Amino acid sequence: MQQTTKVLALLVVSTLAGCASLTNTDPLTIGVVGIEPVPSEGVELRLAVTIRIQNPNDAPVEYTGAALALELNGRNLASGVTPAVGVVPRYGETTFVVPVTISAFDMVRQVFGFVEADARGEVRYRVRGKLEGGLFGSRRFVSEGALQLPSPPAGVGATPTR
Repeated sequence: MQQTTKVLALLVVSTLAGCASLTNTDPLTIGVVGIEPVPSEGVELRLAVTIRIQNPNDAPVEYTGAALALELNGRNLASGVTPAVGVVPRYGETTFVVPVTISAFDMVRQVFGFVEADARGEVRYRVRGKLEGGLFGSRRFVSEGALQLPSPPAGVGATPTR
């Protein structure tokens, strides 16, 4: 009984010491820096999305894969995964490419979404994803904002007068 208590106490102290060694880290900064078309199959569209990851922390971040989803105006646009392996250095950055697919159905939904967006004068976007880093190492990220649509030139879309 006394032996069990000692083992349990040692286990609790070890767990607390392990938790105390975990440091607070700032979130990674993720941005889309390029989008290029790649060969597609059927009626879907394939794009190569280049992602930049910035690490504002004092420890490097290793990753063993990534997943990415793009939304426009609250509607799914594209998703993709990559088995890319690498390290984002401490206080450094890196880029890698995630191939994404836009289905024909998602393209049709976006057409209707742009009709609504034109009335608001902006397109809202969201990039969600994760960097896989093993046990307790996955880092999820979200980047979102709005793109202002250009105003039509004066006289375009106006009703002619007689």
